[in-house]
Formats: sequence, structure tokens, C-alpha cells
Amino acid sequence: MSCIRFNTKAQRDSMAADAGALSTEDVAILHLAPPVTESKLTRLRLLAGHPRPGIRQSVASNLHAPLDLLRLLAGDADAAVRGEVAKNPTSPADLVEALAADPDPRVRCWAVLNPVLPDAAADAMAADRDPQVARLAGWRRDAAVTA
Repeated sequence: MSCIRFNTKAQRDSMAADAGALSTEDVAILHLAPPVTESKLTRLRLLAGHPRPGIRQSVASNLHAPLDLLRLLAGDADAAVRGEVAKNPTSPADLVEALAADPDPRVRCWAVLNPVLPDAAADAMAADRDPQVARLAGWRRDAAVTA
């Protein structure tokens, strides 16, 4: 589940040689990350119950975390874990919308910034009791108008 990728010397040499000739997208295609396997999903499931919040945060931020894990972690006692679910772009809109009402303003900040949150829910957050959440909701609304 590590975000660190270890490349062989041949891969590093190939990437260095290609750096000037290829676009970023082409380089990414040539050096794809390994596919998500059942083993990786099993590790995510195991780590979702880890006693350390930082480990659960890592699972909640994973783009391959299954929906049932995201739903489980959205109810985590640690606000930082819930915040990772709120900002994960693969979280479904209904889950992010539920987190937009979280008691912790940091979670609400991440929820309002997630593009999957419906615009109506984001607009309603402009009246949030926390000034930072309200500012971010207004920023999102203004950004949508100018886009």
C-alpha cells in the first residue's frame, strides 16, 4: 500500500532518457503503477482497523479503497481519518455530503472542497458556523461562477 515506488536502475535510466522527449502523460503511461490486486484490497481492509489513526488515514485517502471501507472510515472517531474520506475524490457524493455536516470544521472544509459534493450542498455551507468553512464554500461558489 506504500506510496513509494522502487524502480530498477534500468527503469530510472529509461525515464531519464525519455524525460526530454515525452510529455508528462506519455511518461506516466510508459511507467504505470502496478494494478490493484485482491492482495492490496485485503491489506487495505486489514489496515482500516489499525489502532493508529495515521494508518487509517492512509487507507481513507487511497483511491482504490472500496466503498464499504470509505463508509466505515467516514464514521471513525478521529477527525483526520474522516477528513481523508471527505477529500477522497472517489468517495461518493452522498458520503461527502454527510461529512459536510461533520461536527469537526476541518472535515467540513475538506468536504466543501471535494468536487463530488453537490453544488447545492456546497452553497448551503456558505452559512456554516465556522468562518473557514464558510469562506471555502464562498470561494468554491465564486470559482464555479468564473469558470
